[in-house]
Amino acid sequence: MALQWVILTYVVTAEAAVAILLTLPSPKALKSRIVSLISLILQPLLFIIPFAAFQLLDIYWKNEHRLMCTGEICTAAERDRYEKSIYKAQGNAVLCIAACLLYWCIYRISKYYTEIQRMEEIEKRLKDE
Repeated sequence: MALQWVILTYVVTAEAAVAILLTLPSPKALKSRIVSLISLILQPLLFIIPFAAFQLLDIYWKNEHRLMCTGEICTAAERDRYEKSIYKAQGNAVLCIAACLLYWCIYRISKYYTEIQRMEEIEKRLKDE
């Protein structure tokens, strides 16, 4: 596995852990600190979107320029290697899409939580008046 796929795998794993952490029920004070920390981390982590998009383009380019092994000329070993590379490319494409989707989910969850906090503050101010 190449270095970029290892990095992307670690990022997707970390994003999944953060998404689980955000969706678990926890006390309000702890939840607000977690969300504020994640909101600060989200902007530098935006690099994952163009990185994953570049990897998807690389997969597409390699797929378009891959030698086809479908005829009678290919041996069984060549055909197996061809199919293995196709399966690996499909798995890597799923990994890229998962990275983008998880980033978007984390962003939306944290944004919804900050909006809820803001509305609760407004409601509290209106009740105090």
